[in-house]
Amino acid sequence: MLLLKEIYKAFGPVKALKGVSAEVRRGELITFLGPSGCGKTTLLRCIGGLTKPDSGAVILDGERINDLTPDKRGTQMCFQNYALFPHMTVAGNIAYGLEVHKWKKKRIQERVDELLHLVRLEGLGDRPIDKLSGGQQQRVALARALALEPKVLLLDEPLSNLDANLRVLMRANLREIQKRVNITTIFVTHDQFEAMSISDRLLVMHDGIVEQIGTPSEIYEKPNSEFVASFVGYVNILNGWVRSHGSETEPAVISTEIGDLQILKGENNIQVNERVFLVIRPETIRVGPSYGEARGINEFNSTVITSMYGGSAIKYTVDIQGKNIVIDQFDPSHVGIFEIGEKVTVTIPQNVHILKR
Repeated sequence: MLLLKEIYKAFGPVKALKGVSAEVRRGELITFLGPSGCGKTTLLRCIGGLTKPDSGAVILDGERINDLTPDKRGTQMCFQNYALFPHMTVAGNIAYGLEVHKWKKKRIQERVDELLHLVRLEGLGDRPIDKLSGGQQQRVALARALALEPKVLLLDEPLSNLDANLRVLMRANLREIQKRVNITTIFVTHDQFEAMSISDRLLVMHDGIVEQIGTPSEIYEKPNSEFVASFVGYVNILNGWVRSHGSETEPAVISTEIGDLQILKGENNIQVNERVFLVIRPETIRVGPSYGEARGINEFNSTVITSMYGGSAIKYTVDIQGKNIVIDQFDPSHVGIFEIGEKVTVTIPQNVHILKR
C-alpha cells in the first residue's frame, strides 16, 4: 500500500502541491486526473523520486521513502516519450535494468522472453527500436518498466503520442497486463474518457489539491464539487434554491433559471431557501417533438440551437428560458432528428445530483 501524507511542493512562487494526501491500494490502477498544471505529474514524480517534496511523506509498505533514490524505491516510471535507447534492440532495452542490477545472463534471457510474451512482442527481441510502430514502442517501454518487478508502476501519460484508434487498443492491452501482473499502478492523464475507461479509482486534482477520490461511477454520478462535475464529462449545471425540501415520497421543488423543477432529493439533506447546484448529464435529458404547451413533470418547451451528428448519438443544444442546455440523444431513429430552429419538448429527469453552494 502507498500512502501520501500532506505532500507540499513549490517551484519558486508557484505552489504545485498544497498538502496532498491519498491512499493507493495494493493491486489497483488509480488515475491522477486533472487539467494541465494541476500538479498531477509533480505528484507522480514525488512518488518516483524524480522530484523531492518540500514536506510531507511518501510511505510504501510502511517505509518512508522520501530520501531513497529512484532505483531504491520499488517504483518504476514509464515516461510519455518512452525514453527508449535508440541504439539498442527491443531485448536490449528490456534487459538494461536487469544488467545494471547484475542479474545472471540466463535469468535475464528468461525474464526478457517472459516479458516479450506478456506484451505480445514475441519474435521481435532482435528488432531495432526505430523499426517499431508507436504502439510497439509503448509496449517495449512497459516491459522495461516491469522487468525488475517493481511494487508500483508509474505511467506518465504513456498513450498521448498514439493516434486515437491505437490509444483505444493500447488502453485495453495495458489494463489486461496490469490485471494479469496484479501490479499497483498510477496512471496520469488529462483525458477524462481515458481515465474513466481504464481505472479502478480516480484521484481528481485541481490547482495543487485533491478535489475528489472515488470510482469512475462515483466521480461521474456524484461529483462533490462544481469543478469535478464540469471537468469529468460534459454537464449542465443549473443554479437554484430550494422552495420545498420534499420527503421520502414527495420530490423537492427547486427553483432554477429555467423554472421550477421537481427533484428527488435522495440522501441530500437540503433545507428550504438553501442555494444549490443541479448537476444534469446530457444523456439523462429526453427530447421529443413539440406538442403545444408543456404540462408534464419537469417538461419544457424549447428551441434547437445546434445539432451535431456523431454517429451513435446526436448532440443538441436547446434554449430553455434563455439558458442553453446540452442533450445527448442516443437513439435518434426513435423520435427523429430535429433541425436547428425547430420547436421541441425537453424533459429534465427528477433524479439528478444536487450540490450545495
